Amino acid sequence: MKILLTGASSFTGLWFARRLAAAGHRVVAPLKGARSEYTGLRKERVTELSRVAELVESCPFGSSAFTDLVCSGSWDILCQHASRVGDYRNPEFDVAAALAENTHNLAPILKLMLDRGLAGVVLTGTVFEQDEGAGDAPLRAVSPYGLSKGLTWQYYRFLSETMGFTLGKFVIPNPFGPYEEPRFCNFLIRSWLRGEAPAVRTPDYVRDNVHVDLLSIAYADFVESLPRERGQFRYNPSLYVETQGAFATRLAAEMAPRLGVACPIDFLEQTDFSEPKTRINTDKIGETASSWSESGAWDAHAAFYMDRQGE
Repeated sequence: MKILLTGASSFTGLWFARRLAAAGHRVVAPLKGARSEYTGLRKERVTELSRVAELVESCPFGSSAFTDLVCSGSWDILCQHASRVGDYRNPEFDVAAALAENTHNLAPILKLMLDRGLAGVVLTGTVFEQDEGAGDAPLRAVSPYGLSKGLTWQYYRFLSETMGFTLGKFVIPNPFGPYEEPRFCNFLIRSWLRGEAPAVRTPDYVRDNVHVDLLSIAYADFVESLPRERGQFRYNPSLYVETQGAFATRLAAEMAPRLGVACPIDFLEQTDFSEPKTRINTDKIGETASSWSESGAWDAHAAFYMDRQGE
C-alpha cells in the first residue's frame, strides 16, 4: 500500500515507518520543516527515516505544500501521527492552538484523498486522553495535552461519520526504546552510565510501558487491517502494566548485565498525585507478536545507549 505517514520524525513515528516499510509498503513522510533545520536526536531520527521512507521537506499538515502532495497521486491510507506536543506536561499547554494545528484544513484534505481512492485513516491517540484506556474514574484527561488529543479524536470521529470514511484509532501508552525522548528510561539509563543512583519520585503510579519495537509491530498490523474494516475501530496495545517503581526495577534488571554497570535506584516516597494513580491500556499484545524478540529488544535498547556514552 501507499501510505502517507505524518509525524514520522518523532520517536514512535520513526519506528512505525520502519515497520511499515519492512512489511513492503511505500511510506511517504512529510516533514514539518526543511531537513537542514533538524538537530540533535530528531536529526538522527530523520537520517534513519530517510532510509525507509520518501521524505517531503517543509510540508506541514494542512499547508498548501501538503495539499500539493496529496494531489500528486493516489493514497491507500493516511496515518495521521503528527500532533502538536511541545512541553506536553505544561499546565499552560494551549489546547485550542493544538486542536487547530492538528486539524488544519482537515476536511478538504480528506475529501481530496477520498476522491483519489483513500481506504481510510489511522489516527494516533494517547492513553492519557479523556475517556481512554482504563484506570481511576472518571477517566479525565491527564493534562491539557491529553485533552487536545481527545478533542482531535472527536473531530476526526465527526468527519468519519459525516463523510463516510473508515477511521482507526491506535492508542499509545508509555513507549520506550532506541531514539526515545529524554524522559523516564533515558534519565535512568544515562544516570547509571554516569555511576549515579537516579531518584524515582513517582514510584506508585501504575502505568503501561511497551517497547517501541513491539508497539511498531502492533501498529503495522493495525494499519494493514484497515481496508478490511468499516466505520470506526480502535486498538489499545498493552505490555508491562505495573507501578513505575516496578518498571524501573525491571529496567534495571535488564540493563545491568547489558550495560556492564550497577543499576541502583533511589525510590522516594511519592507525595505528588496530581495525575490519576492508574492509567493503562487494555489490549495485551505480548503473546500475539510471535515475530518479536523480547531479549533482542532489550539488547538493542542497551546498545543504543552504549554507543552514545559521553554525549
